[in-house]
Amino acid sequence: MPAAIFVLIAAITILSVFAIERGEESRHAAQLRARATAISSALERRANASSAYLRAGAALLATLNDVPVARFRRFVSELRLDADYRGAEGIGWAPVVYPHEVEAYEAQLAQDLPVPIRLHPRLSGDQPYAVPVTYLEPDTERNRRALGYDMYSNPVRRASMQEAERSARPTASGRVVLRQEGETGDPGFLIYMPVFEPVPGGRRLKGFIYSPFNAQDFLAAALELEDAGTYSVRLYDGVVNEANLMAAIENLNAQDNTVSQPVDLGGTRWLLQVSSGDGSGLSGLSMVTVFFGLLVACLLMLLVRMLTQQALEDEASLKWFEEQASIRNSLTRELNHRVKNTLANVLSIIALTRRRATALDEFADGLDGRIRALSATHDLLTKSDWGTTPIRSVLEAELLPYAEGSDHEVDLQGPDIELAPNDALSLGLAIHELATNAAKYGALSQPGGTVTVNWKMVAPGLMRIEWKETGGPPVPPQRGRGFGTDLIERIVAHELKNPVDLAFEPDGVRCVLTVPVRRPTEFSIRAGRSGREPAGSADPA
Repeated sequence: MPAAIFVLIAAITILSVFAIERGEESRHAAQLRARATAISSALERRANASSAYLRAGAALLATLNDVPVARFRRFVSELRLDADYRGAEGIGWAPVVYPHEVEAYEAQLAQDLPVPIRLHPRLSGDQPYAVPVTYLEPDTERNRRALGYDMYSNPVRRASMQEAERSARPTASGRVVLRQEGETGDPGFLIYMPVFEPVPGGRRLKGFIYSPFNAQDFLAAALELEDAGTYSVRLYDGVVNEANLMAAIENLNAQDNTVSQPVDLGGTRWLLQVSSGDGSGLSGLSMVTVFFGLLVACLLMLLVRMLTQQALEDEASLKWFEEQASIRNSLTRELNHRVKNTLANVLSIIALTRRRATALDEFADGLDGRIRALSATHDLLTKSDWGTTPIRSVLEAELLPYAEGSDHEVDLQGPDIELAPNDALSLGLAIHELATNAAKYGALSQPGGTVTVNWKMVAPGLMRIEWKETGGPPVPPQRGRGFGTDLIERIVAHELKNPVDLAFEPDGVRCVLTVPVRRPTEFSIRAGRSGREPAGSADPA
């Protein structure tokens, strides 16, 4: 029961922790999605801010016939680009140059710029025109590396320019490496805004005002608005693979749970991934729940164990009291039965003594001796707690008064054998009568007489005792029956449940008794015997 209580409370605690952790996971996932949405919005705001400046520039450049360098620089400086434009390399102008205009274009650059710039790569036969980088502000050594580069020669740039021309809106390119970065620089992208000039019957593409971006700087600038915190942020151009990775801000502890969020940058669909750690370990609320759950489980287990132990002790006490009551009842029945048997023996002794006595003194003396013999054997049984009694002790108790004399001899020979209580009483009465007869008429009545008592086992559970007198006066052939003879042949034989062979031979009395030898469990009242015996039946002990 204590173990079951502990397991039950532990199971409830585990379910509670599981529910809490599921709630924490849901909350964490919602936070992760919210963070991804916020970062995506920040990226789009950055792109939209750049697009707004490009729209303004396109509107201005569309009104000019040419775009001199001084006018373009003044335009960029007047924009006063604020923090929303951080992450961009600047703003550039790239006119459309047809093949027949290449020489004039390079000559114009030589006048406007301090260093000679050539268009590169040169126009191929299948390319209708070039869109070279002409101006790129701010004018830095880094940005000068891109001057003269024909962006229309690159397929990625060309596709975004064609889309911008078609939609007349700012359009972002795919993943490229900016000319400022060299051949193996960090990935970047560009946002193109087409500039048109009016012509009869419509409009014609004049060029592109654009902004180049380093993707890593662009992402870092956006995260200044929405701090990544403990998250990992990765930006992909299309599907997720290393070839399409634009920029990444990694957190080694946040690589497990990932949320993907599409980002629309200048009409180009990018993919933003935000990752967080798995929150290894239990949350604080789960730890508190586990602690108190285990504490409650242990306390309840201890309480139930104490109650169970008390119940077991109470049950054991009840069983003990029942056993004691059963023993007490058995003892009471045993005592009543033994008292009845003893009184029956006394009544039999009194009746036989009175029948044979001719005088009151003779009756009193005979009765006294026999009662004393019965009492002596009772004393032996009392000392053994009415258990088994050694046969030698019974014989010595009855013959001790006669063995002390020096003019006759008492010889006891036999193995150590234990007798049941009633068998010891019956044997004691028989030995008393034989000893009394020997003291009056037999071997113990004169000097030189000898009484020999031998006993041995003759069969399992059966012992043979032989009384033999020698050296006494001759036994007369004709003699009357006395009380002792009747007592031995009737009462003792009945109690021992075996016949007694009593012979008055000329050289002395010889008596052979057969006595049962029983195991203690056959007569012990403490060995589980609780059956009620019929009134007046013989004691099995």
